[in-house]
Amino acid sequence: MMSQKKYVLVTGGLGYIGSHAVAELINQNFTPVIIDNLSNSDQSTLKNLENLTKTKIFFFDQDIRNFDFIKLIFSKFDFYAVMHFAGLKSISESFIRKDEYNEINVLGTKNLVREMLENNVSRFIFSSSATVYGQPLKLPIDENEPLKSTNPYGQNKIDVENYLKDLSINNKNISTICLRYFNPVGAHKSGMIGENPLGKPNNIMPLICNVACGESELLYVYGDDYETDDGTGIRDYIHVTDLVLGHISALNYCDKFNGYLALNLGTGYGVSVKELITKFENVNHIQIPYVLTKRREGDVAKVFANPKMAKKILGWKAKLSLEDMVKDSWNWNYLRKLNT
Repeated sequence: MMSQKKYVLVTGGLGYIGSHAVAELINQNFTPVIIDNLSNSDQSTLKNLENLTKTKIFFFDQDIRNFDFIKLIFSKFDFYAVMHFAGLKSISESFIRKDEYNEINVLGTKNLVREMLENNVSRFIFSSSATVYGQPLKLPIDENEPLKSTNPYGQNKIDVENYLKDLSINNKNISTICLRYFNPVGAHKSGMIGENPLGKPNNIMPLICNVACGESELLYVYGDDYETDDGTGIRDYIHVTDLVLGHISALNYCDKFNGYLALNLGTGYGVSVKELITKFENVNHIQIPYVLTKRREGDVAKVFANPKMAKKILGWKAKLSLEDMVKDSWNWNYLRKLNT
């Protein structure tokens, strides 16, 4: 057994948020061990991470549904904690592949947690989502908002949160923190890692950057008839660097906390799609031609956080601006295009 270092199992560690978490874990003197099946990531991210951190990183090309492997890796490492990012995450796709989403996102997570408990690992940080709130009753959204999703992906997150909540009642020694993300954008300041989805992107910032790079002619804006000032959907965009610092704060908090906790990670203010496009254009001096089209199934008009509980409990607050988000996103995409 390896026990000299604080090993943290990071599932989905080569994905967008997972890779940034790995970089920050190393920066904070943890030793990450990555599991990623490369279904929505690329092994080049590992090389970039190692160059960025000047560290040789443990990586295993595996699926969290490979339970024999999960048992094996827990026998090889004495894990301090688990950060769980792995899973399918497209809202639109979750309607089409509902059973597969449940199998990976819910059943896969349950099996991972069971193995964790079998090996007396007590700290679990779960990658949840603001989609658990569905169409919110009030804004900004706080953690007391009833959980009700408008799509199968969001329901997956609710199912896992409920499982973890029940689990903490019967297991008094575990520390489970569910971090409900709002809309992560941006990239590492170095430009060495960022959002790099395989196939057609689902998130707004890669789509904007594809137009900026000339890989797409137009940006499609889904919905211009919402009850907002400019008709486009409003979201709480948070820089991925702030987001992963929230994970580190949660991980450190586990040392003085037992039980279940759910916290919002957001900035606390909403930005419309049109406002985001305009900010990108103004900061990066690039025009983004777009067309307005119909709403996507499962989308809601306005979503932004009340992040006060995370500040009160973790001492965490988002610090980077929308300008930082669009600037770092473009820096990453521009450098990536130069190197391909």
